[in-house]
Amino acid sequence: MAAYPVDPRDPDPAYLSFWRERHLCTLTTLRPDGSPHVVPVGVTYDPEAGLARVITNKSSAKVGHVLAAGADGARVAVCQVDGRRWATLEGRARVSVDRARVAEAERRYAERYGRVPAPNPARVVIEVELTSAMGRG
Repeated sequence: MAAYPVDPRDPDPAYLSFWRERHLCTLTTLRPDGSPHVVPVGVTYDPEAGLARVITNKSSAKVGHVLAAGADGARVAVCQVDGRRWATLEGRARVSVDRARVAEAERRYAERYGRVPAPNPARVVIEVELTSAMGRG
């Protein structure tokens, strides 16, 4: 696996492979007081689009934190770790309610995690426009 930093749009094969494995991840957003809010999530990584995606309920705290940041999006990080291997993706997050975008995020989630998410009419997708990446193996 690559040592950090990594080009989020052109990761080496080992880094990309690590993001294709099934791992629980974390999403870090910032609360209004600036303190970090770190929660477990499923994340999919799409280097071709320069995006990481998290499906979630529209009433979740993480969605509220992203929306509170305004139109420019919220600075966030997603991370996964497996023993000595770790990988972090950073960027600007925005929330989408667009059904096609949510469906694409659900499809990618099912591909990575091996299960189709249960139907949820309140589901949205947090899309992270990637600005940087790092990791070590």
